[in-house]
Amino acid sequence: MSQTDQHARTTRRAEDSARLVLRGIALNAVLAAVKLAGGVFGHTYALIADAAESMLDILSSVLVWAGFRVAARPPDANHPYGHGKAEPLAALVVAVFVFAMAGFVGLQAVHEIRTPHHAPEWWTLLVLAAVVVTKVWFSRRMGSAGEEVGSTALGVEAMHHYSDAMTSGAAFFGIAVALWGGPGWETADDWAALFACVVIAFNGFNMSGKALGDIMDTAVSQKFENEVRELASAVPGVLALHKVRVRKSGLSHLVDIQVRVDGDITVREGHDIAHAVKDALIDSAPHAISDVTVHVEPMK
Repeated sequence: MSQTDQHARTTRRAEDSARLVLRGIALNAVLAAVKLAGGVFGHTYALIADAAESMLDILSSVLVWAGFRVAARPPDANHPYGHGKAEPLAALVVAVFVFAMAGFVGLQAVHEIRTPHHAPEWWTLLVLAAVVVTKVWFSRRMGSAGEEVGSTALGVEAMHHYSDAMTSGAAFFGIAVALWGGPGWETADDWAALFACVVIAFNGFNMSGKALGDIMDTAVSQKFENEVRELASAVPGVLALHKVRVRKSGLSHLVDIQVRVDGDITVREGHDIAHAVKDALIDSAPHAISDVTVHVEPMK
């Protein structure tokens, strides 16, 4: 597989991921409308807060979608290594939105706790149950897609959808307590919304950590590096390896490797070995490696 083909494959993964994010946007739009109506007519702030979260999710998902669209662009003169960093940058922005959302919902929940209001309606539990099931299903689907293509942004989006499911689950519990407790327990769903803010903020912390790791070129797993070493060592003419550095760039990886060869071979033979190492790594489909820099050193 040529380097051009590898870039084309990475572009297809980015475009497929962008389409999945668009489906998530549509899902959040429908759920936001359902939750807002349920919160207003069912007298429960937990559902209204959940609806506000879904509306913010739409905005953050649009940013992730835009990140994938940028990441899908091929390398150019100004970005010789491609535009892959747009993907974790979008994920980091989503994490910031999650923190902001946790603060907003938390403040509103405290206000509702201090303000007397009607007990929630029983049928809001049915709405929340449907929301939880839908969100967990879509979160798992997006998480699997993220693992398949190695996307931090999709992984963050999957965690975001799962956070929504937990928020709705907390609201379900709070409303159930309010209905079971009767008069005096009307604020149980508001306390549930406040508790959910802690969960949301915790998930936001995890999201930002993963995104920052990609932006700061955190080392790949030892297993991944060992597999790269095995592939390079198997190339005829490679006697040993010196340094191997791998960094993630969007949906693919960049490799910088030093190979040791017989010091008596010609420059052309050394070049051919280096080219063979590069081809072997780029052709390794499971690794999604888009570019390899090979340094040849004589074996003493």
